[in-house]
Amino acid sequence: MNPPLVTRWADPAAPTQATLWRLMAEEGLNPYSWSNGPFDVYSAHSHSYNKVIYVVQGSITFGLPELGKQLVLKAGDRLDLPAGVVHDAQVGAQGVVCLEAHQD
Repeated sequence: MNPPLVTRWADPAAPTQATLWRLMAEEGLNPYSWSNGPFDVYSAHSHSYNKVIYVVQGSITFGLPELGKQLVLKAGDRLDLPAGVVHDAQVGAQGVVCLEAHQD
């Protein structure tokens, strides 16, 4: 199983949702948007599909209990999360807006 991969947003200017949507569409992904309020929590779980997440605004921390890691994502950061990876999540103080797509 491949480990999760974080790609940091390199541009000093924060991306727009339209920019991130376009990047995902150019990869053949079909994104959708979701959001959560400050400090919302997702308990540990996994998925049967590969997931790609971009943070549009705010922040979210993904915990990887089986790997003993925490991944903090901010605006523009991308997470490639392979199927079967157990993860939890906690939304940051400003809430979070994300784009997500599933890969086969």
